[in-house]
Amino acid sequence: MRAILLLFPISIIAQEILPEIVVTANRTTKETKEVPYTLDILTAKDLLENATRTLPQAFLNTPGVLVQQTTPGHGSPYIRGFTGRQNLLLQDGIRLNNSTWRNGPVQYWNTLDAQAIDRLELIKSQGSVLFGSDAIGGTVNTLSKSSNFRQENEPFSGGAAYYRFDTNSKSHLGRIEQRFGVGEKWGIMLGYSASDIGDIRDSGLGTMRGTGYSQLSHDLKLEYALNPSQTLTLAHFHLDQNDLSRWHNTIHNPGWTQGSSFTTAGTDLSRDYDQERSLTYLRFEETNANSSWIDRYQATISFQRTQDSEFRVRESGRSDTRILDIDTFGLSLVAGTGETVWGADYFHDQIDSQGFRNSTPRPSNRPIADDSTYESIGVFTNYTGAIGQRFAYDTGARFTYIQAQWDGYRPDGAIVDQIGDGSWDNLSLSLRGQYELDDFWTIFGGASQAFRAPNLDDLTGRQFSLNGLDENGSPDVDPEKYLTSEFGTRFNDSEFSLELSGYYTFINNGIIRINDGMGGLATTNGSEGFVYGFESQAIWKLHPQWRLLAHASWQNGEQKTGDITDTIRRLNPLNGALDLRWTASSDQYWISGRIEAASRQDNLSKLAANDTQRIPVGGTPSYVVASLYAGWQTSEVLQLNFALENLTNEAYRIHGSGQNMPGRNATLSIKFEW
Repeated sequence: MRAILLLFPISIIAQEILPEIVVTANRTTKETKEVPYTLDILTAKDLLENATRTLPQAFLNTPGVLVQQTTPGHGSPYIRGFTGRQNLLLQDGIRLNNSTWRNGPVQYWNTLDAQAIDRLELIKSQGSVLFGSDAIGGTVNTLSKSSNFRQENEPFSGGAAYYRFDTNSKSHLGRIEQRFGVGEKWGIMLGYSASDIGDIRDSGLGTMRGTGYSQLSHDLKLEYALNPSQTLTLAHFHLDQNDLSRWHNTIHNPGWTQGSSFTTAGTDLSRDYDQERSLTYLRFEETNANSSWIDRYQATISFQRTQDSEFRVRESGRSDTRILDIDTFGLSLVAGTGETVWGADYFHDQIDSQGFRNSTPRPSNRPIADDSTYESIGVFTNYTGAIGQRFAYDTGARFTYIQAQWDGYRPDGAIVDQIGDGSWDNLSLSLRGQYELDDFWTIFGGASQAFRAPNLDDLTGRQFSLNGLDENGSPDVDPEKYLTSEFGTRFNDSEFSLELSGYYTFINNGIIRINDGMGGLATTNGSEGFVYGFESQAIWKLHPQWRLLAHASWQNGEQKTGDITDTIRRLNPLNGALDLRWTASSDQYWISGRIEAASRQDNLSKLAANDTQRIPVGGTPSYVVASLYAGWQTSEVLQLNFALENLTNEAYRIHGSGQNMPGRNATLSIKFEW
């Protein structure tokens, strides 16, 4: 398998060999070839063809990304070795990361409906200049579907109905959406999605009871043209998930053995989550401002409400309940002229936190200190310039100030709530550039600073993790600071495209968990550390009807705490994929064969090695998985997509996941448009 990966050191990416537009990299519109960053773009069409069910699953074949899945409805990408809260998630440019996101990438990324996404942009190692805290491994901007009324010149109406079924878990997913309006005047987009996800079956574990769940979501976007250059947008998104089980912690997990590797059985009688998130925003933007110092700007006011509930029954019968309510108010202004962009943003979190034991209020069970607030304000600027005809550079700076306050903090042993506060500031810089060697070859690189201020989970959190150990926050931790250098090259012509990149991220004051000597984990700052790796991706147009895509990536990293050196908690194993696609000359139907492979991952941190319900003792085994995908545009209004996944019924687990991936599975999706 290692030979396969080394023979094809390149990537599955969703785009054709054509120019693409990216908006996240520098908050303005650029062709991807003009951006000195490593990036990946996925469209709604790509998500449909790959039978994507959740947002994290969209990145399953992205170089440098490990999609850890605690359960089918939990999990998030590890991007270049960094976990959920060290990656920044945006919806229509609005940050979703709040001050309660905990160390593990569990549920947060799954509060976006993948079926309501028009486009995804992933910018890796971008740094904190444009979006502030948390943008370390990568920044993901999800762009929602719109009415596209600006592309119409008369009254219009249209919509689509989508249904997906898979045979492995007997899961059903459906969506209906409708757009209408008057061209160049106003437009409305409405959408509703529903999912009933069944229990996963795997050849090594059989039916994994409790891995199913249900989900409902709806979205609304109203766009109104004040004049030809000014647009007012009102949008609302809501998603509700119920009965998501942290399966690997429960008695439904019997333990899994693969060769010399094995996981241990779960012990909790149950451990279930409900979560609900809504986002509402009002946005005013002008694209052709009549001013000598500004030609475009965008002002946004937003409100988010997130509700998380955890219900746990231990082997002894003791029950624990934790409930979080987070209200987030946001303001942002982005403006620019020519190649210069500047702006400011403000976010305010208000936290309500409750904890119970056997239905009796227990303050020390609160997941976060109650009655807490968390505020951040930032100002930034970014400039893209050129020297001569072939060299372009991208530079920026951002200042961020963050303040936290908490009242209802009750550590074990305390008899009254404790109060506290903290504040931090940071100046982040970035300098990137690229040079066109000729019309086909480009080299790019540079360095970006990033930081992550301690959030309320770091400061006051009480979480259950790692085989039942409590993770306890510390009010004394300091911000994490990072410096990433990256260098790479791109080649692109009409028949072949290639991108190779290497990166090195230096870590200072990384917030980590260590054994506290009392049967739990304590939050503290490490001294220094690093993550480095390579990624490569390519597309060959072998024939007008044949296309080969492939990718490979690898990484390594360490974190020091005093004189003790340890492996970074989640490192991707060497992994890659090949995808050969044939498309009919009429473009009416297509078929592709895909092979995904990963080497054994036994380079484990001490904490990961002890997380034996999730990570096999001896390391996560290697795997090779083969799948077939096909699509048929039967008419202008009807599209069918098929997938036969895991053809050999391989029993395998993506490193860091709390469950095995599905065994052999057939997926059928139908999309009808009008």
